[in-house]
Amino acid sequence: MTTLYGYFRSSAAYRVRIALNLKGLAYDQAPVNLVKAEQRGDDFRARNPQGLVPVLETDDGERLTQSLAICEYLEERYPAPALLPVDPAGRARVRGLAQLVASEIHPLNNLRVLKYLVHELGVDDTAKLAWYRHWIHEGFAAMEAMLTQDAGTGEFCHGDAPTLADVCLVPQVFNAERFECDLSAYPTIRRLVASCRALPAFQQAAPEAQPDAG
Repeated sequence: MTTLYGYFRSSAAYRVRIALNLKGLAYDQAPVNLVKAEQRGDDFRARNPQGLVPVLETDDGERLTQSLAICEYLEERYPAPALLPVDPAGRARVRGLAQLVASEIHPLNNLRVLKYLVHELGVDDTAKLAWYRHWIHEGFAAMEAMLTQDAGTGEFCHGDAPTLADVCLVPQVFNAERFECDLSAYPTIRRLVASCRALPAFQQAAPEAQPDAG
């Protein structure tokens, strides 16, 4: 059985849960409590020396890290339903939107960065929240414009079926809501996320639906 090592509120693990669900793949979950620093323990670092979730251990013995690489692996191994369009330009657009979230917004706002701001640099909660919201708005303002101005946007980020871009967007919006970011300036993003959240694959991947959420 495929096993996903993750944490219920991890954006990166959330992405992989969505992708697995969209592909209709069965998997077990092995929770790794990031707040308790279980990802830094020797047992977990034997799986991923970075000490980061997610890690996907596949049914054929592969051990995969980095959420976008895992999603691309799933796309290649289980091509239907597709997370990427068939045309090169469409694939590049979806990858670009996904990387805007995963490579530009998320790394600045993940747990280890926020902890460093507080514990090493002495930033207080007000400044930490200002930092978080600044990078959300920087990224979402650009993404809103890209989505609004491109005819490729449909019911979802690209066309009328969810893609890798939606897989990345929904977890980031969840985190933005958790930090009480004002998302009123991003009506297209909010519309697309509502479309995603209506689907069982996204509902089942939501943080509150995970075994370690309690």
